[in-house]
Amino acid sequence: MKVVVTGGAGFIGSNIAEELAKKYEVVIVDDLSSGKLENIRGLNLEFVRGCVTDIDLLKKVFRDAEYVFHQAAIASVQKSLEDPLKVEEVNVRGTLCVLIAARDADVEKVVFASSAAVYGDSPELPKRENMTPQPKSPYAVSKLAGEYYCEVFNEVYGLKTVSLRYFNVYGPRQDLTSEYAAVIPRFLIRSLAGKPLVIYGDGNQTRDFVFVKDVVNANILAMEKNVCGVFNVASGKAVSINELAEVVMKVVGKNVEVVYERERKGDVRHSLGDISKARTFLGYVPEYSLEEGLRITLKWLIQSPNFKEYLS
Repeated sequence: MKVVVTGGAGFIGSNIAEELAKKYEVVIVDDLSSGKLENIRGLNLEFVRGCVTDIDLLKKVFRDAEYVFHQAAIASVQKSLEDPLKVEEVNVRGTLCVLIAARDADVEKVVFASSAAVYGDSPELPKRENMTPQPKSPYAVSKLAGEYYCEVFNEVYGLKTVSLRYFNVYGPRQDLTSEYAAVIPRFLIRSLAGKPLVIYGDGNQTRDFVFVKDVVNANILAMEKNVCGVFNVASGKAVSINELAEVVMKVVGKNVEVVYERERKGDVRHSLGDISKARTFLGYVPEYSLEEGLRITLKWLIQSPNFKEYLS
């Protein structure tokens, strides 16, 4: 069976492609704007360099494919604020191109990577899929638009679609050098280097951290189950940034100073995903605790060819 992963050289996409390649014929489409060839080196798959806005390329690649995992996106709130037109082009038009190409190639199902960013800063917890979206950035709007396109293509053209709203994903192959790097890779690197951990605000803000291998499992379940719709992909547990700092130091085996700086404007105070819908309809059950996921991520980090550079 042939499956296609757009953005398959990226953080989440490469982890999905690696697992799929154990059983299926996998083709990756990635323009390498943020993905890296080193993420897929040694994997049994085909790589096609190209952008998801190139619909002619997509139609060729999707030929004879059963499933498409659409992971390609500019996945940054900050970048979307700086260049909303670019994010609109890649995230919205790109998703539309993927859906059109999938429809024309008679693809069985498209699994779309959405985001918990669509919920905005509503104080209601946990976040449930039937809540009214309140996107607060062009990035969040682009993901919501992608979800709506998926629903329309399902209803109008009969193309099966699933949208997975990722919460705070972490794990091996996460970009550690980007200025937009997430809190977990930043904490791991700074702890290893003996540098202070910087927390913005009082550290009592919470996040729902989900390990990338659980996200991979959710994607494969979305492919296998005869269901469509929108589902949260999270751990279902809220962890404060203060608690995260403690677990990171425990895993690394170093106690470092924690420095508190002014809260960043626009940061969501609390985030927690309700995963009961995914549990019921997909059979999704997170398997990795935060500590276990951090230990696997730490092992990958230490074995990375650029490990010493990260510490400098």
